[in-house]
Amino acid sequence: MLFVRLLLLIVFLGLHPQASSDTTADDDQFVYSGFRGSALTVDGTAAVTSDGVLLLTNGTAYLKGHAFHPTPLRLRDSPNGSVQSFSVAFVFGIVSVYPDFSAHGMALLIAPGKDFSSALPAKYLGLTNVQNDGNASNHLLAVELDTIQSVEFKDINANHVGIDVNGLQSLRSYNAGYYDDGSGEFQNLKLISRQAMTVWVDYSGDKKQINVTLAPLLMATRPARPLLSVSYDLSTVLTDIVYLGFTSATGRVNSRHCVLGWSFGKNRPAPAIDVSKLPDLPRAGPKPGSKVLEIVLPIVTGALVLCFGGAGVLLVRRRFRYAELREDWEVEFGPHRFSYKDLYQATDGFKDKNLLGEGGFGRVYKGVLVPSMLEVAVKRVSHESRQGMKEFVAEIASIGRIRHRNLVQLLGYCRRKGLLYLHERWEKVVVHRDIKASNVLLDADMNAQLGDFGLARLYDHGTDSQTTHVVGTVGYLSPELLRTGKASPLTDVFAFGIFLMELTCGQKPIKENEQGGGGGGHVMLVDWVLQHWRNGSLVATVDAGLRGEYDVGEAELVLKLGILCSHPFANARPGMGQVMRYLDGVTPLPELTPTDSSFDVLAMMMQGEDFGMSSFSHPDTVASFGTISNLSGGR
Repeated sequence: MLFVRLLLLIVFLGLHPQASSDTTADDDQFVYSGFRGSALTVDGTAAVTSDGVLLLTNGTAYLKGHAFHPTPLRLRDSPNGSVQSFSVAFVFGIVSVYPDFSAHGMALLIAPGKDFSSALPAKYLGLTNVQNDGNASNHLLAVELDTIQSVEFKDINANHVGIDVNGLQSLRSYNAGYYDDGSGEFQNLKLISRQAMTVWVDYSGDKKQINVTLAPLLMATRPARPLLSVSYDLSTVLTDIVYLGFTSATGRVNSRHCVLGWSFGKNRPAPAIDVSKLPDLPRAGPKPGSKVLEIVLPIVTGALVLCFGGAGVLLVRRRFRYAELREDWEVEFGPHRFSYKDLYQATDGFKDKNLLGEGGFGRVYKGVLVPSMLEVAVKRVSHESRQGMKEFVAEIASIGRIRHRNLVQLLGYCRRKGLLYLHERWEKVVVHRDIKASNVLLDADMNAQLGDFGLARLYDHGTDSQTTHVVGTVGYLSPELLRTGKASPLTDVFAFGIFLMELTCGQKPIKENEQGGGGGGHVMLVDWVLQHWRNGSLVATVDAGLRGEYDVGEAELVLKLGILCSHPFANARPGMGQVMRYLDGVTPLPELTPTDSSFDVLAMMMQGEDFGMSSFSHPDTVASFGTISNLSGGR
């Protein structure tokens, strides 16, 4: 009878569900050495591959994915008691198509539930959204591995580890890396290096302290000194029952966020992950060719010998077609340089069917880069002189580091024979110098992005731009720019004001004169709006195509703000920070009167039949027009 009972017990234990042969779990600990056959709860783009990789994102743009340990955890010693000590370890890797660009990052999270359907992708990492980020009701703890610098969350750079509570503005963050046990020196790690790394997250219930440690996967021992350490009582954050998991999200670049192994321990160290059983990270590029090709290729090669003569001619022609100029000093800018061949093929040979627009400095084509299938805009600039080329490329590389949701991302350049963020929140001041409607692009979701940095200039905060040549588009040029030739953030603000009126009125900066009496000619848009404002008919300037379907208060706000931004005196214009506070409703617009004498100066300066140089009659604008260069017409 005892034998029968033992046999039944063995059978029962044999039928007990396990996540996989490489997984163990109980109330106080679990370990996954690979995820093949696991019972993880996943949503969005998250999935477990056939070889056991937990793939949080699959490279698709602007999506999110989550994965959770299937059973909840109780971290408190009693209801409403203090959170006990716990330890988490996991092995991860981020695989991006580009070695220097990625699509946001990923995070380990502890949350009261598994429903993150309202969270946003991209910079929100599938964790929070605009409304709830930072709310104490979230009851979230996250350790982020971030590969994009988001100004809104005060990120320190585009390669950091952060400890977050209830939102994405970290309690503490630091550059990704580790401290060497021997020398004590800090060693940098690149999160998008396509290499597997291990993270340890430890919480001391007694000391109320969170430690985070990062190291390469194959490092023999865990670094003794943690990368991050912060004192925080998680009993004020976490609920009685919590779920442990991962979240990740993509932006515009093809990236995959992977977890290879994972373990957890309560009141004990996290169990060791068996590195020998971990799956490999997915490849960054396309899969290798088939074996059939390896067999057939030698046979086909013999036949191709007969075609070498003709192929030689074609190769010579292709070499001239894709010829490029490369010099030694360009080595430091290597990551920002694309081959002409790639750009030629992406735009289908710069054919007119792919033409997006044309300006004073070249033509812009739409294209698709292979193999990433990333949609890009390629500006083809024609130049004859080599003077200043090194400085030009250095500036392109600098601007290429700018990241913002409302800016078209500059990926790089090739050589061949916005605005608040730009002005105040980046490491340098960026003056765009060509703000206009045709340089504001819309993506598939109708999100506006500022593009075409062909005329942009960079300089340090607290200094002035050294350029003395007037460049830009007629109709958007401020009076002081015409007078001195010096561009500044306030000259961009002036152009932005014209853009606001242009957008609201549906009119070009220089419009046909609609007055009767055979007046004809042209009139400045700002002068036209001012006249309607004086006549008490400001709303009459709103685009008739809207058919009255708009908020009158908002329209008046934008029109008056456009007039204020295009004030003739630069020091009377608001900075872009103040402009954003007006638009967001944080600060009320100052009281403006259409009878202000300074606006009469504006009208005097802006009037003219064809806005030529001879039309400026105000004494302050009669200046050295000989310095004016590279002016283009309207849009």
